[in-house]
Amino acid sequence: MDQRRCPDCGVTMKSVPVHDSEGMGLRITTGSREGLLGTLGITNSAKLRGVCCPECGLVRLYADDE
Repeated sequence: MDQRRCPDCGVTMKSVPVHDSEGMGLRITTGSREGLLGTLGITNSAKLRGVCCPECGLVRLYADDE
């Protein structure tokens, strides 16, 4: 992941793990697929990556393009 800077403090944000209460990584649905898989209702998804500002505690989530 690219280096991200806090929009409030201007410092480099640190990568943080993002997971649910069972320890599984979080994913989001990014849209339906085309072709046969799309007609079956299969969707694309992306893993979420988190960053946190060490100064102010701002947390942001980004979809990891796979």
